[in-house]
Amino acid sequence: MLSGRLLRWERILQTSTADLAPLLGRIADALERLAPPPPRDPELSADAFVWHPVPPRLEPVPEVNRVALPLLQGIDRSRDTLLENTRRFAHALPANNALLWGARGMGKSSLVKAAHATVAAELPPDAPALKLVEIHREDIESLPDLMAILRGRQERFILFCDDLSFDADDTSYKSLKAALEGGLEGRPGNVIFYATSNRRHLLPRDMIENERSTAINPSEAVQEKVSLSDRFGLWLGFHNCSQEQYLAMVRGYVAHFGIPAEEEEWQPQALEWATTRGSRSGRVAWQFIQELAGRKGIRLG
Repeated sequence: MLSGRLLRWERILQTSTADLAPLLGRIADALERLAPPPPRDPELSADAFVWHPVPPRLEPVPEVNRVALPLLQGIDRSRDTLLENTRRFAHALPANNALLWGARGMGKSSLVKAAHATVAAELPPDAPALKLVEIHREDIESLPDLMAILRGRQERFILFCDDLSFDADDTSYKSLKAALEGGLEGRPGNVIFYATSNRRHLLPRDMIENERSTAINPSEAVQEKVSLSDRFGLWLGFHNCSQEQYLAMVRGYVAHFGIPAEEEEWQPQALEWATTRGSRSGRVAWQFIQELAGRKGIRLG
């Protein structure tokens, strides 16, 4: 029996490469058909896009939902800082990733979209276009794939993630850390990352405190968690606005849209509106303006 097995192995070893070539060719063809197609060079004539990882594509946004920059009141310092950073990036000068964090409804995402529109409109016709690409929080692990598609293109891209945060059992923040500055290639020179969050360190406080109390080396464990926010060179804080700032927001909207209402009429209504919602913010001011414009028969589009 042993000699028979040895004979069969001898015949296999004596099989020529030419005999195996057709079989190897069929295997290679099958593997090629099973492999995903390489990402196509996207057509980027629109100003803004939404990233979808499966299948990988950039979906154009025909009309961006944005607020005009002059209407963003009470955030002058953050506005000027982000505008300057965006202008530098658009002109291929050194610029930082930016984290806009803080109170809800104070115009964080509105500022990102308004800054993009303002700087893009300032560029000369022969300059590389400035594009805005939104990536959803749940797709953040695909950020390296998106960067690979955009790397080397002539256009410049602001990658924007709204309401970015991570839960205790979420490890995708490590992918974001690596994509922003880690790895061999690092962040492409034509890409910058802007994110908004209610959390300064993007992680819940109890998650950080738990690491501090349970880890063998508490200091190192906490540093691992909070180091994600260190990837953002700009930290722009947004805080609850005062009554004067809130009324200035409403006043700016009334003037911008030409709503026929005197301040003596709308001011007490605006204050009551904020009181019933328990907060004053740009979002609350905008919601009041929609109510006021609707009652006055004014279209805001």
